[in-house]
Amino acid sequence: MTTDHRARVDELLADYRRSRDQLASVQRDLAKVSGSATSPDGSVTAVVDAKGALADLVLSDNAYRLRPAQLAELIVRTTRDAAAEAAEGAYRTLSPVLPAGTDPEALLRGTADLRPEEIRPPEPPRRRPVVDDDEDFEQRDWLDGDAAVHGSSGQRRTR
Repeated sequence: MTTDHRARVDELLADYRRSRDQLASVQRDLAKVSGSATSPDGSVTAVVDAKGALADLVLSDNAYRLRPAQLAELIVRTTRDAAAEAAEGAYRTLSPVLPAGTDPEALLRGTADLRPEEIRPPEPPRRRPVVDDDEDFEQRDWLDGDAAVHGSSGQRRTR
């Protein structure tokens, strides 16, 4: 019986080592995933890593002819397209090693085992209503209350 027990432990250890080797291989493959995209006009090229973080940004000479807001929007849109490509690569890398029915996108988002109501962002705290007390404090000098009311000449101001 001891021999059977030892053989079972050896088998479990071998399975564990295979799983760890496979996990290390998947991690190495995920680290290699990247995505790139170029804007339709060719003025912006973005490269992101597997997590969608911007790794490289190339602006052509045409990019500098755009207004700042237009260029910013184009960079964001192009980076988003590159991130979508990287995400697809990550899904393809993970799919073969995941249990059947597991959504690789949800897994990468960290929501694979959560229900929609658990994912919803919390409601922002309620703000107290602003009370309008019709006081005009703009003309008030808080250090010398009389100076603001009477002015530097000492005469009383009217509103």
